[in-house]
Amino acid sequence: MLTDAAHAVTPLSPPPALPQRPALFLDMDGVLAPITATPEGVGPDGRRTRVLGRLLERLDGRLAVVSGRTIAEIDRICEGAVPCVAGIHGLERRGADGQVRRLAPHPDMAQVHEALVAFARDRPGVLIEDKGLGVTLHYRQAPDQADAARDLARALAERHGLTLQPGDMVQELKTPGADKGRALAAFMEEAPFKGAVPVMTGDDLTDEFAFTAAAGRGGFGVLVGPPRETAALYGLNGPEAVMDWLETLAERA
Repeated sequence: MLTDAAHAVTPLSPPPALPQRPALFLDMDGVLAPITATPEGVGPDGRRTRVLGRLLERLDGRLAVVSGRTIAEIDRICEGAVPCVAGIHGLERRGADGQVRRLAPHPDMAQVHEALVAFARDRPGVLIEDKGLGVTLHYRQAPDQADAARDLARALAERHGLTLQPGDMVQELKTPGADKGRALAAFMEEAPFKGAVPVMTGDDLTDEFAFTAAAGRGGFGVLVGPPRETAALYGLNGPEAVMDWLETLAERA
């Protein structure tokens, strides 16, 4: 797994035309939607919903959202436009058959949630997002708490045997056993994805697992945002560039 240390890297070229019979995997925050101060700040968008619907049709269903958000949140934001969804980094996943598969939550998750709530209580701007299978500590609105938040998250992960998933001004503690790469691989074993060429589009370190998984199956990753060390081969500047790209793909795919 790549670190989040700063690197002097060359900006990536925009992605080329999709390969024959592609399967497209998309992250949510920072990719399909801009990063906002709070998770609730992201909502439905007419253009996004229309483009996703067209892509789903053009790709014969080989489209999935793979996100740290829950399936319910992804459905809310995308207005149910995408049937295949992996939520909480793959801890829950809905295939083309409509069946939702979920791992059992770690038995200490409630205890960890209580510890994070206690941490946030006297720290204005620190938010806790309970996902059941994981809990996320947001400190975008309290950047002065970044060091304390990271230290607490690391300690709790080690103490309780949880997976720590750092992100952009967030620390997520989640039930072990899944990541975005495994979610992509699981989709690729099922119809309509089986035998296709995977393309993963993501913005942060959690997406590196999926970039690697896509490359291992003959596809590639597209990094969204500032250049950094990455397993992705191509890049886009931000969510607006992603939407422009997807709109073009919806017409050409």
